Amino acid sequence: MNIAQLVVRAGRSYASQPALFQGDRLLCNYGKLATCVARLAGGLRARGLTAGERVALIMKNCPQYVELLFACWHAGLVVVPVNAKLHPKEFRYVLEHSGARGCFVTTELAEAVEGISGELPDVAWVEDVSGEAYRRLTEAEPAEAAAVNPTDTAWLFYTSGTTGRPKGAMLSHRNLLTMSMSYFIDVDSIAPSDCIVHAAPMSHGSGLYVLPHVAAAAAHVLPDSGGFEPEEILALIRNHSGVSFFAAPTMVTRLMAHPQVASADMTNLKTIIYGGGPMYLEDCKRAIAVFGNRLAQIYGQGESPMTITALGKHHFANSRHPRYNGRLGSVGVPHTAVEVVVVDQDGRSLPAGVTGEVLVRGDSVMSGYWRDPEASAETLKGGWLHSGDMASFDEDGFLTLKDRSKDVIISGGTNIYPREVEEVLLTDPRLFEVAVIGRKHADWGEEVVAFVVTKPGRQIERAELDALCLEHIARFKRPKDYYFIDALPKNNYGKVLKIELRRMLADNEVAS
Repeated sequence: MNIAQLVVRAGRSYASQPALFQGDRLLCNYGKLATCVARLAGGLRARGLTAGERVALIMKNCPQYVELLFACWHAGLVVVPVNAKLHPKEFRYVLEHSGARGCFVTTELAEAVEGISGELPDVAWVEDVSGEAYRRLTEAEPAEAAAVNPTDTAWLFYTSGTTGRPKGAMLSHRNLLTMSMSYFIDVDSIAPSDCIVHAAPMSHGSGLYVLPHVAAAAAHVLPDSGGFEPEEILALIRNHSGVSFFAAPTMVTRLMAHPQVASADMTNLKTIIYGGGPMYLEDCKRAIAVFGNRLAQIYGQGESPMTITALGKHHFANSRHPRYNGRLGSVGVPHTAVEVVVVDQDGRSLPAGVTGEVLVRGDSVMSGYWRDPEASAETLKGGWLHSGDMASFDEDGFLTLKDRSKDVIISGGTNIYPREVEEVLLTDPRLFEVAVIGRKHADWGEEVVAFVVTKPGRQIERAELDALCLEHIARFKRPKDYYFIDALPKNNYGKVLKIELRRMLADNEVAS
């Protein structure tokens, strides 16, 4: 099935249902959206694009993002969504590596992309979605949805590349449909009267969650800012119904910290789906206190988009369960559509309570990396996606992430998982953010150090942090140094860049 059939169906069966909003302003219903998609697809075909060719979207969040996702699929093309916050050199790499035939941009990015596209012979055109040429595309003769194989690539997702060149995960129509169905089964229900606010980048999780919301004929709300501004989000919650949005944990903590949140009307807030990094236990409890039972967590990767495990609202509501805190600190239970196992270094399945690497298989898992057969074979060996994440199951099948395998600290031959130390430190209400890494040590191999960000106007002594750690974890896990900094370095998706912290440490850019 061509994933574009979701908008075809919505346009036929829910034609008058609101589809796209810019802030509070209704732009079109599903009937008009489906017509626009078919016309755009016709215009793309008229430009000579053929099935399987790639079209890049280097755009801030905007209504045209939804139109173009489905128009490309409608025409049988592959979408290459690119984070708008990347450097032009990174744009160039993705455009060149993907072999994109064309690129759509928002106005503020047009000059940067046009400046590099001339050096790339595969890129035939760069189109500003606010321009006249794009408007003419929306008036082309409508096309029928292309016939595709379920395994044909639909979305070419480039990983964030925090440890090297990004790789392009090939996600098929079947992968995306599986992800969409998994949302309804394992994450949340959606009604046509609901909406999703796209405050996180649509090149990533928020864009993927366009699909289940189109399937349900729910509305898409694009903030006027094009991103995440807490005050604007609170206003959109007040003015729309059944509001959901996808957020990185750092976005949730920013929203909680906003001075207006205490008096905000949350009646219309339905669900905050968070993922892309750990929500520490204390932050999770604070979020429940602020927002009520409106949290849902997903754990996934670009290689199995948004679909490995989930912690649903019913889990958050079950506060009387004897292992409630453990469940809040977990990433939930495996999605219905996938198998998830935890294995040792020899690939043997491990029992509950024992930490190993997370492996995943199922219809959401990518077919491989674009133009990288060696990395594909390594990551998908044995028919399983090797996630690189270290975790353990509990006796009830809830998965708790420890860390990325590369982030585990090995001190004196013993594994220390940074997240365990971070969780303890964040129980102090004076701390805003914490990241724990390993520092080279001549005798022990590595030792634990912590980077600490305090809340505005708050101070804490190292001795207090030591005492807190010694109260809750073994002495050998206690950080040997604390580095107080203004903010943790993050990538464009809000993930903490521990590789940058290691560089700062190696270059003596911080003092304890």
